[in-house]
Amino acid sequence: MSGAGGPLSRSGLRGREAELAELAELIASVARTGSGGLALVRGEPGIGKSTLLAEAVAQARAAGYSAGAGKADELHHIVPLSSLAACVLHGDRPLLSGDAFADLARHHDQRIWLVERLAEVIEARAGSVPVLIALDDVQWADPLSRFALQQLPARLRTSPVLWLLAGRREPAGPAEEIVAAATGHLPATTVSLGPLSGTAIAQLAGDTLGAAVDARVRDLLDGAGGNPFLAVEMLAGLRTAGRAGTPDDLVPQGLVVGVRGRLKSLDPGTLRFLQMGAVLGRRFGFHDAAALCGVPAAALIPALEEAVRAGLLDDDGDHLVFRHDLLRQAVYADIPPSARKALHREAARGLVTGGGRAVDAVPHLLRGALPGDEEAVELLRQAADAVLPVTPGLAADLMTRALELVPSARPLRFAVGEQAVHCLTRAGRNREALATGDRLLADRPPPEEFGRLQAAVGGTLWSMDLAGELRRRAEAALALGGAAPETEARLAGLRALAMSREHDLVAARETGESALRAATAVGDREAHVLALSGLGEIAQNAGENAIALERFAALSAIDAAFLPEEIVAHLHMDDFEAGERLLGRATDAGATRQAMLLWAQGQHDWGLGRLDDADADFVTMERLEDEVRVCVQQVNGRVIRSRIALLRGDRDGARDHLAAARERLDAKPNPGNTAAVRFLEALHAEADGDTGLAVDRIRHVQREGAFMRWRLLRDSAGSAVRIALGGAAPELAEDLAAQAEAHAGRNPAVPTAGGVAAQARGLVRNDPVTLAHAVELLGASPRPLVRAAAHADLGRALLAAGRERQAVAALTYARDAFAGSGAHAEAARLRRALEGAGAPGGRGAAAAPRPVQGWGALTPSERKIARLVAQGHTNRSAADLLVVSPHTVNTHLTSVFRKLSVNSRVQLANLVMGLPDD
Repeated sequence: MSGAGGPLSRSGLRGREAELAELAELIASVARTGSGGLALVRGEPGIGKSTLLAEAVAQARAAGYSAGAGKADELHHIVPLSSLAACVLHGDRPLLSGDAFADLARHHDQRIWLVERLAEVIEARAGSVPVLIALDDVQWADPLSRFALQQLPARLRTSPVLWLLAGRREPAGPAEEIVAAATGHLPATTVSLGPLSGTAIAQLAGDTLGAAVDARVRDLLDGAGGNPFLAVEMLAGLRTAGRAGTPDDLVPQGLVVGVRGRLKSLDPGTLRFLQMGAVLGRRFGFHDAAALCGVPAAALIPALEEAVRAGLLDDDGDHLVFRHDLLRQAVYADIPPSARKALHREAARGLVTGGGRAVDAVPHLLRGALPGDEEAVELLRQAADAVLPVTPGLAADLMTRALELVPSARPLRFAVGEQAVHCLTRAGRNREALATGDRLLADRPPPEEFGRLQAAVGGTLWSMDLAGELRRRAEAALALGGAAPETEARLAGLRALAMSREHDLVAARETGESALRAATAVGDREAHVLALSGLGEIAQNAGENAIALERFAALSAIDAAFLPEEIVAHLHMDDFEAGERLLGRATDAGATRQAMLLWAQGQHDWGLGRLDDADADFVTMERLEDEVRVCVQQVNGRVIRSRIALLRGDRDGARDHLAAARERLDAKPNPGNTAAVRFLEALHAEADGDTGLAVDRIRHVQREGAFMRWRLLRDSAGSAVRIALGGAAPELAEDLAAQAEAHAGRNPAVPTAGGVAAQARGLVRNDPVTLAHAVELLGASPRPLVRAAAHADLGRALLAAGRERQAVAALTYARDAFAGSGAHAEAARLRRALEGAGAPGGRGAAAAPRPVQGWGALTPSERKIARLVAQGHTNRSAADLLVVSPHTVNTHLTSVFRKLSVNSRVQLANLVMGLPDD
């Protein structure tokens, strides 16, 4: 810490020796263990956080770290990733070049994708040298940097990456959120700085004044309250007064703990220059301040020189910087509030006219714009558009403010409101979006604006699973008339989308075809997307898999964000090869909607009987959805994870997933989710031996709609028939079999559909011949678990018919197929059936359950990833080799570290090196 005339102490760290030692130990630990760590330095303004942080960074560099340090700014906290930019762009060896960083921020519009790319860059550097990333004033970090800081420490916990943050005390502020997110994943330390002791303050005074400190100086320093910055300001005043030869007037009149008194001693022109700089922010341009002062830059050179000489500003050649935030705040506080507003508004105008972006002007607009300022509204709208892809919550806040600035009588209010509804919906703030839209609609806008607002609210209603209300509103807007053709086409597409959830899918299809014709005629992209989405959903719900694939492929061609829907449509056609190709292409291209892509990957692995991989996919999907706070497939993901646990014999885990599915169903109670949970309850009841409850749950599924309507359940028709027959409900079993046969008739090119239909019919008839036909049909199906279940049903029927030899062959196939997929509970049941039949293969030892800890606890995928990482691969390079998402690699790696009880890649490599090849 420095004053007006140079260093105030040898290190500027008087009284902070213990705290510095704590940070030094963490620096050494991260380098020694090869695993991550995080420290938050917390305290009041001026307490010495920045100085301690700077000293820790210097020590880390001396210890061989690649270090990047940055500082968030109170008035520049809007631009996405601006706070972290300095951390990765500067330092002895910057992690990213300026061009690479600009490309990262400019070309990719997904928070998850962007954070993963940052993680890859840091991880690659940490492969050769420990990395330190330090951010000061984290309480002012921009939203995207805060999001990244909540994800990156845990993501990089197995690499030698140390995160040092400094911030003010805020009970629920950004710093606390970051620490909370890291806790449990890596060592996270909070270093709280309190007031300096009297001894330390006296040492500071001695360092500064170079002489013994008398009682009068000690009394003055008592006013600093142990705050080193305030003490420094007082000491700087004392030293300056001593040099001026006026020892009898040591402290300028009116000095309030050193700061404001120093300002009062400045020339009025210098103070005004500082005030303009304070409006612009802690770091500002000389020409920008001159423009705000309304004078040529040359005329302000004396003011600049005095401010620098007084130790208030530093000049780094590109910008001027207030030496401490407290100095800027003290200057800023002396500007009358009304003047502040006007100056901020003028600063925003100057930034934009000088070629700056709208988002750069936003902090000033938020402080200076007044109602009726349409220029400010337009700039806020532009800024919201710019940040929406990566920080939708910020975009929603900006549009909410923009709407507040538009008087209710202005027509502009409806266009601004429409954009606000879109942003709020994207941010997951659906209730707020709906309320905003309804307030605007209550003002009786003209027909075109009414239609556009209803279309915007329609997206909100769809997100809220309010399909009936969506249809009602779309039809009301269409009946009103008077909207532009593209608006009516969008409303028609929304109406079709809403009708996809209804029972009359024939009428829904007709509505969708009409909407698609209208969208094509007007050439409106959004209307086209809505119509194809509706038609795809209608075809899927009708069980017309080929038509659904056609619709979703067309949709994906228009908007690649819908690639997951196309992939799943291929899976419903039993075309897993095409699905895998598209998954690989999406991974290579850095596709958007990463969570939905993981849903498609999970469906792919579940269908192929890769239970371990599917479970990891759904874990990752849920984590990504939680991170962006947009939960779409969490109910279905938990349903499948519970079914996986049942197949493995993990009854406790299966119950936990069922409870989680029910909890998530409360938030998204659409018919498909409800049917999936009711069927899962039926499976649990069957496993518990409660056949009555199991049948009741199947009937509950049918109350939501015909069983085969629910795409997640279609391959399980055999299980549903088995439950119905076991619960003495033959009429239910007959209905389910008939549904399966009708579904097969709609999908003659899908082997699984035909095989499942024959399986269901064979169970109803208790006919080995029909069940054998099912097994034959399913020979062309790529779904091993469905094939295994059909073989098991055939084996049991053959046993009942006294045909033991053929029964043993079918049961043995089923046992081996289930065991090969990790479905150990099903394999054990079949092993018991084989033992009962006296089959030699049935008397063999049961496969030992996978251990909980150690190398043997790892799944095949986890072993592959462990070996790749031990060889030096990053998550990205391992993902590329395995053709999976880096997010999935991270999930597997987390499991590897837990099962092997290691904390770093170095420890993993040492362990793996001592193991034989698999």
